[in-house]
Amino acid sequence: MSRLVMKFGGTSVADLERIRRVARLVAAEVEAGHQVAVVVSAMAGKTNELVAWTDGAGAAAQGIEASDDEYDVVVASGEQVTAGLLAMTLRNMGVRAQSWLGWQVPIIADDAHGKARIDEIPPEKLAAALDDGQVAVIAGFQGVTRDGRIATLGRGGSDTSAVAVAAALGAACDIYTDVDGVYTTDPRIEAKARKLAKISYEEMLEMASLGAKVLQTRSVELAMAYHVPVRVLSSFVEPGEAPGQGTIVCDEEEIVEKRIVSGVAYSRDEAKISLFGLPDHPGVSSTIFGALADANVNVDMIVQSHARTADTANMEFTVGRRDAQRAVEIIRAVQPQVGFEDVRVDEDVAKVSVIGVGMRSHAGVAKSMFKALADKGVNIQVISTSEIKISVLIDAAYTELAVRALHAAYGLDQL
Repeated sequence: MSRLVMKFGGTSVADLERIRRVARLVAAEVEAGHQVAVVVSAMAGKTNELVAWTDGAGAAAQGIEASDDEYDVVVASGEQVTAGLLAMTLRNMGVRAQSWLGWQVPIIADDAHGKARIDEIPPEKLAAALDDGQVAVIAGFQGVTRDGRIATLGRGGSDTSAVAVAAALGAACDIYTDVDGVYTTDPRIEAKARKLAKISYEEMLEMASLGAKVLQTRSVELAMAYHVPVRVLSSFVEPGEAPGQGTIVCDEEEIVEKRIVSGVAYSRDEAKISLFGLPDHPGVSSTIFGALADANVNVDMIVQSHARTADTANMEFTVGRRDAQRAVEIIRAVQPQVGFEDVRVDEDVAKVSVIGVGMRSHAGVAKSMFKALADKGVNIQVISTSEIKISVLIDAAYTELAVRALHAAYGLDQL
């Protein structure tokens, strides 16, 4: 008997009627002969409400340890409510079910409260429950530290919970969400966006990290590392509707026809920091980016060029918009040590990327990208590349125009 992990996000369990639909989908898989574990998120909007409460409670007094662990106790409670309600609903339908919290599984995580990473999931208890014919309804987003404290996995952590549970159980993983699969780009921007039948782990990882909101980045990393078959599909269907729906995330070798470009992603959560008059000698970049790394500020695109003054350089790089002001403060703090002339920040930018495993074996991908943007009058500020993606930083006002132009340039509306 095959095992299946089903994951349902916040919009899928937003009220009791949607929880009943989820229960019908779960019951259909049980009826089909699967051993089923279900991972659930908090009801839509609930986590934001809980976070607001923790903000309202305020910070710990001076000399008292920070309340990050208690923050996790509060914000993890949303998933507990959903797990209990779904288990009750399944029982009302005649399906044997039991709720499981992170500490009961246990999902063992490190102690980085608010952004913990899963260390391991001993599968014995869950496997025994499934073998006994129970549906295990697991509260996503939460784990337990080795000293017994609740730790949450960060935004989108229920995706990570689901894939990690699937890896521990040797199961496939179906992630139900408010879209019916992975699209070539955001359908809200480009009406001609097409749903992909399959996408490789690497492409999905790039799309997730570059702005696509379908799957959380860490969940894709886990799926790729443990070869967990993942399917993304809509929870707004009844059992038996739309057979063969969704997008399968899988190894590249399982995709017969490899597209040159599979998708266009964008992110408006970007800020560009420009440094002028940097001394052009070894150790300068190490000092700047070392200070940012020590403060957990993630840096993405980096470009350095010679300045007009001899032995000096200018540098531009991007950070998340929420980190922009903090990054500037950190850089100003090392200014006496480094000796640059000025620093400026521009938050009116966006990153647009094209992704595809076919780039490895095809020339001219960058040429097509730059021509498509030039034809629409879109100026490129910064460029970064990897083996399967090209990203450009542009003025935020041109985001939607750029996405549509690139989608057409690579024929993604023809898939």
